[in-house]
Amino acid sequence: MSAAAYIRSNLVLFGALSANLGIAVAKFVAAALTGSSSMLSEGIHSVVDSTNQVLLLYGEKRADNPPDERHPFGYGRELYFWSFVVAILIFAVGAGVSFYEGYIHYSEPTELTDPTINYVVLGVAFVLEGTSWTIAMREFASVRGDNSWWTAVRKSKDPSVFIVMFEDSAALIGLVVAAIGVWASHQFDAPRLDGIASMVIGLVLAMVAVLLARETKGLLIGEPARTGIVDRVAEIVLAKEWITGVNHVRTIHSSPKQVFVAISADFRDDLTMGEAEGLIEGLEDELTAAIPELRSIYIRPEKASCAVDFLAGPSAARTKP
Repeated sequence: MSAAAYIRSNLVLFGALSANLGIAVAKFVAAALTGSSSMLSEGIHSVVDSTNQVLLLYGEKRADNPPDERHPFGYGRELYFWSFVVAILIFAVGAGVSFYEGYIHYSEPTELTDPTINYVVLGVAFVLEGTSWTIAMREFASVRGDNSWWTAVRKSKDPSVFIVMFEDSAALIGLVVAAIGVWASHQFDAPRLDGIASMVIGLVLAMVAVLLARETKGLLIGEPARTGIVDRVAEIVLAKEWITGVNHVRTIHSSPKQVFVAISADFRDDLTMGEAEGLIEGLEDELTAAIPELRSIYIRPEKASCAVDFLAGPSAARTKP
């Protein structure tokens, strides 16, 4: 893949990374000048987000590596691994440090200073984060189809898009909380409120991290292809006159766009082994042409009476009328 194609395919990640790097610098400068705990928490949040985007880009790059002797099914799951690391970083660093800093500033409040620079930085950050969030939402909307947003997240096999979407959503919420904290601490002359705002930001990040960890864990362990792919595979196989039934179709995503499929089918009894080998090879080519996501195909001749689907039992077999 060329550099231009790589950037285009990861536009959401590059957009989020660019926004977060600039925002992080501005937030830390504002925190240093004003002593705001919530601004410091927001700066840490932006650094964590920037690191997360770098890790996801690294995972995307590694996932494109072709299969080799050590990894015969490719490196696709590297993206799932780094996505899980991202969730851990958000929880351990983003949420943990934000909550800790908030507690410190609540216990030992600092003297209030002119908050103008905080409001300027928060406003610019909201515009940049909102732009990144809009890009992520549009990208996710283009692939979710008729599903609800939550259902689409649960079914999605590409964590890079929905992670950025959740990160940016948490960032926008955090900016609002930080702005309220800065305003309230000056309005009521109570600097402890700024520390409380920082702890609230930490809790928001913790909730997002738990949600992302749950979703990426399923991908890392292994999730099946969508029902449409399974049904299409069974339909193509069952259409062959030399196959009398499909016992079961097993699938698992090795990357967002790569699927391993194992098929148990009942072959016609009069086929010789030599004939079956040629027919299976042709069937694999047809499946790959019809469903490009299929990268590894395993077809096992098996009598229906001997094949038991441990997921649904013998009734799951598809036979010809």
